[in-house]
Amino acid sequence: MGRIVAVVTLDDQKVGGGAPIFVAGSPEEQQQTAFKLEKILDAAAHDLQNGTFIIVDHSSGA
Repeated sequence: MGRIVAVVTLDDQKVGGGAPIFVAGSPEEQQQTAFKLEKILDAAAHDLQNGTFIIVDHSSGA
């Protein structure tokens, strides 16, 4: 099971919770931010197809 470590969204009114939330100004910025976080955090970016990406740590220790 994974753990959500970040959220990248186009609409901050649609998300909440304990993970850091990054609000992008465009779909291109959103995708770039999600993929950079994916690499930096050694995690996986998942596009929820609703204007939100979640970055999930799937490592065994999470």
